[in-house]
Amino acid sequence: MDKNPVFPEALIDALRTSRHVCVLSGSGISAESGVPTFREAQTGLWEKFDPHELATPEAFLRDPELIWRWYRWRRQLVAKVEPNAGHRALVDLASQVREFTLITQNVDGLHQRAGSDSVIEFHGNIFEDRCFVEGCIVKDASDVSSAVPTCPACGGQLRPGVVWFGEAIPEDALDKAMAAASSCDLFFSIGTSSLVWPAAGLAETAREAGATIVEVNPNPTPLSNMSDFCLSGNAGTVLPDLVSRLLVPELRA
Repeated sequence: MDKNPVFPEALIDALRTSRHVCVLSGSGISAESGVPTFREAQTGLWEKFDPHELATPEAFLRDPELIWRWYRWRRQLVAKVEPNAGHRALVDLASQVREFTLITQNVDGLHQRAGSDSVIEFHGNIFEDRCFVEGCIVKDASDVSSAVPTCPACGGQLRPGVVWFGEAIPEDALDKAMAAASSCDLFFSIGTSSLVWPAAGLAETAREAGATIVEVNPNPTPLSNMSDFCLSGNAGTVLPDLVSRLLVPELRA
């Protein structure tokens, strides 16, 4: 994408008149900040492991200490990066539209650190701890320095608060995401491969409900052919330029 891209006027009009903008973000926007993708995190000491061997409930039951070592290493990697211009542009976009919903497949919390509120985390958050027995998020874990921390309520082992292979999307997150996709009139898919379900089905849900579909991605995806607008480029370049084209709130109809 050029430094000063020319956006279709129909897209700008759709943004200016939108009733509800819904955004789904994927690993692409985080990669621009330097967050390793799931498979890129298999480096160094972890190179010999298949990620599917480290991100399942069965793997945790076999060797919870190993799983915690991997996730603590990943937490350190993520903690070193900062939100990028794409994350910040979504904060600005939210302030310029009537209703805004942000759904993310990412577990790094960068949207929140950029200033986004009420983010629907489809796959959980890598910095949260969850009780393996009760399934609840635990804020004040005991033995946090131990190899495997434990739940202060029931004494059960804690696990990272992310969705593993073979697990369902949290019901609350799924319900909110489906409701937003069904009710929005403008749906953005940003930096996602559109291959991982059920997140990949949200754009189709929005389209069936009559929403305009916009894809922001440097490469074509399965969603490209069904999108009304395909903006080829990185989120950190495309989104700030797009948001800058919007009218300030007091001038909107």
